[in-house]
Amino acid sequence: MPKGYVIVRATVTNPEQWAKYGAMTKVALDKFGGVPVVRGGQCETIEGVGATRNVVLEFPSYEAALGYARSPEYAEAKTLREGAGVLDMVVVEGV
Repeated sequence: MPKGYVIVRATVTNPEQWAKYGAMTKVALDKFGGVPVVRGGQCETIEGVGATRNVVLEFPSYEAALGYARSPEYAEAKTLREGAGVLDMVVVEGV
């Protein structure tokens, strides 16, 4: 069964508030067996429009990745992100 990935590209405008959101996402991450592969760090946009923060989370399956993104635990964490930045999130099935 292919793994599932949550890929996030974000622009953070309030790092302190964003950190609270990030800490709270751990509840959903643990529940669905997610592991951070990329979380922030150094990056350089080579083509297209980049983002200042990039995150890749790996899950045991596509269904688990969707479960994380749609879970009540993640929805609760998301409320802490309001006013702290904007993001694009996709759930992708691995090969």
